[in-house]
Amino acid sequence: MPNHASRRTLLAAAAAAAVAAAGAASAAVGIRSAPDDQRPGDLAPGRHPDRARLRRLVDRMSLAEKVGQLFVSRAYGHSATDPDPADAEKNQSLFGVRTAAELVSRYHLGGIIYFAWAHNTRTPHQIAELSGGLQQAALATGAGIPLLLSTDQEHGIIARIGKPATLLPGAMALGACGSTAEARRAGRIAGQELAALGIRQDYAPVADVNVNPANPVIGVRSFGSDPQAVAALVAAQVRGYQSAGVAATAKHFPGHGDTETDSHVGLPVMRHTRAVWEELDEPPFRAAVEAGVDAVMTAHIVFPALDPSGDPATLSQPIVTGILRQRLGFRGVVVTDALDMAGVRQKYGDDRVPVLALLAGCDQLLNPPDLGLAHRSVLAAVEAGELTEERIEESVLRILELKARRGLFDEAAPTAAEVDASVGIPQHLEAADDIAAATTTLLANPAGLLPLDASAGPRLLVTGTDPVSPSGTTGPPTAVLARELTALGCRAATAAPDRAVAAAAGHSAVLVCTYNVPEGDSPQRTLVAELVATGVPVIVVAIRNPYDPARLPACAAELATYSWTDVEMRAAARVLTGAVRPAGHLPVPVPGRYPLGHGLTY
Repeated sequence: MPNHASRRTLLAAAAAAAVAAAGAASAAVGIRSAPDDQRPGDLAPGRHPDRARLRRLVDRMSLAEKVGQLFVSRAYGHSATDPDPADAEKNQSLFGVRTAAELVSRYHLGGIIYFAWAHNTRTPHQIAELSGGLQQAALATGAGIPLLLSTDQEHGIIARIGKPATLLPGAMALGACGSTAEARRAGRIAGQELAALGIRQDYAPVADVNVNPANPVIGVRSFGSDPQAVAALVAAQVRGYQSAGVAATAKHFPGHGDTETDSHVGLPVMRHTRAVWEELDEPPFRAAVEAGVDAVMTAHIVFPALDPSGDPATLSQPIVTGILRQRLGFRGVVVTDALDMAGVRQKYGDDRVPVLALLAGCDQLLNPPDLGLAHRSVLAAVEAGELTEERIEESVLRILELKARRGLFDEAAPTAAEVDASVGIPQHLEAADDIAAATTTLLANPAGLLPLDASAGPRLLVTGTDPVSPSGTTGPPTAVLARELTALGCRAATAAPDRAVAAAAGHSAVLVCTYNVPEGDSPQRTLVAELVATGVPVIVVAIRNPYDPARLPACAAELATYSWTDVEMRAAARVLTGAVRPAGHLPVPVPGRYPLGHGLTY
């Protein structure tokens, strides 16, 4: 059962922190600011769109072409024109075409979103070739407008593109680092690599303020629980991505950080008052707008204090137009969260959702479950007068301005040389390690067990949970941690959890990787308790949520890494052995155990 008392305590603490001065709130978690080189309220840096030229382009488009520009769809296959047979069959069954290029042509699409599960992201060169093929299809069709290719590359626990591309620390790890300069640097590196692959919109950064340890969908995807600290890091990431030519997308408006339902599978309800929203949830989105963010993504959540209708925010005119457009002054593109998610499909049918999203003020309609139905429904709404063609054109013009700002009307398809010059290059990999070194958080070290004396070659046993890599290209984390510890001079071996207790004897310490430990009894808690009972020192490494140690027996040492990709496991090994001093500080409180900003060092 969720601990509602703990959640309310967190919420109250976070709201109180929000009322404090911005500088004091940031100082509480050690946020270090980078120089600001952009005037608040400006749209993102980039090429200046010729609005008159784009207006003429819109005037020449048919209604079907205009409506097509509003949609961003998935497509199956590694190639625009020659997918594997299974992917061609999938496209045929869902869309009535066999290739992604045909899909772009049939619906005059404005964008395509890449997923690993859709087999779009095998290798960097393949991704660049796919992007080039899709752009060729778009330019050869209808109005000849380039596509806005996008993906979810948040880094940390959400990464669609893996090795050999650079994988960087995610949001909560950057929150633990506390440096806007490093957050901006990470965004710039991520943006440079995406741009080289032809991807010009990233659905990042997450601007939600995570004040609920039971949140099943945000958690470490958030920079933390302090709204001012989150705001500073969101703005830094926006500037980093967009300085590299990639549109950043702040999400999930108006804030998804205090929910106990995953909007992929249900419809969350936010119980914040309007005053709490203004103090807690609004600051990061306001900061993103003032940093010139190109796009904002809506949330499929009901927020009664902002709109009592019961409609999810994605379909709420008071939230999208009234608050985001009018209160915050956002002039860029509003993109829905994916329209195939359960949160937006419970009250209305799939034919109504895209129409209602446009009436609410959204521009881009992301990944509808039935693209043909969604496209026909918007056309029918215009023909029936429910939507005006002028309303459609408003959104099309915003989308075209974004494409122009990112250079899509002027640039050629990505090349192999550009991929080789930008993706997974040594400078980026080294920077990722540098950034990660400042994120690992030492939570407890009561007996001074750490740092381990690697020069003595301690015999270590590594066990625990081995979740699949976010991108499918790194890990498993226990093996990576053991390998890195060995490279630093230790003698580290791994053992499966069911064999770890028997194997513990004779080791200097046992390291247990934990992952989302639930409250109460659990196999992970049992494993740690049985290892503690052996008398061998136990070191807990929380490889996702930093809340784990509060749900486990006290151990000889406790660390939080906020993700389990190789870069964070390498950083943890260096902290464990003293190769680097721990520098991370908790960007969220751990109820009953550690306050916001807690972090030890040597």
